[in-house]
Amino acid sequence: MTTDISKYRFNHTMYRIKDPKTSLHFYTEILGMKLLDEHHSEEAKFSLYFLGYEDPASNGLTRLARQGLIELTHNHGTENDSACAYDTGNGEKGGYGHIAVTVDDLDAACERFDKLGVKFIKRPTEGRMRHIAFIADPDGYRVEILKNPML
Repeated sequence: MTTDISKYRFNHTMYRIKDPKTSLHFYTEILGMKLLDEHHSEEAKFSLYFLGYEDPASNGLTRLARQGLIELTHNHGTENDSACAYDTGNGEKGGYGHIAVTVDDLDAACERFDKLGVKFIKRPTEGRMRHIAFIADPDGYRVEILKNPML
């Protein structure tokens, strides 16, 4: 048996989320992603939400044929548990890091995020790297914001 690694593709990364309403709002209304698929298991008490960006190359593709998606995993009941907080991998020891989203205008995007009350970790005016921003999703996962030079 053989496999062709030139056919391998990055499909998705998964985040555990506390409250699907706030997370879905963040990824769809603030970052502009589309909810592409969802799966709910009442028996196992979890829900999966798959999000990503639409582009002409992905039209008609199934979830497993797409690239660069985010899977949000909600364990039912966590939204009502004040003690629930997921480790984002960015604590004292570091670890995970972030995802990155490109935008057409970094300054305008940051101004919009400000108006929407998005939490900033780093603004373009802070630090040495003036070409990036970092924001946090409702669970504290980091999202790097970069200007797409092709737009």
